[in-house]
Amino acid sequence: MRPIGVHHVAINVSDVDEAVRFYTHVLGLRLRDDRPDFGFAGAWLDAGDQQVHLIEAPLPSNRGQHFALQVEDLDGVVEELRAGGVEVSDPVPGGGDRQAFTADPSGNGVELRELGV
Repeated sequence: MRPIGVHHVAINVSDVDEAVRFYTHVLGLRLRDDRPDFGFAGAWLDAGDQQVHLIEAPLPSNRGQHFALQVEDLDGVVEELRAGGVEVSDPVPGGGDRQAFTADPSGNGVELRELGV
């Protein structure tokens, strides 16, 4: 097998509407309108050319799982989020890049990553 990329990441959230507001209004993802009715609440979002799927379902215990959004100006993003009342860690080096962490309203970890700085 030779994967050519990641199509989407699916995360459980406790409230889809609240999560959609956070991911679209705070983190800037775009809500898609092509999600079929699977018989349970959820939403599909675009983050650049990748997707994040939200599923309203019980949350797993937090063991450090997260996904990362690539950003161009980490310091600017951290400043913007903090100005909006969002808790964000201070940026730190991470594997040749820089990273900071926040969480969505359900407590899911979101890494913010600036490459090659």
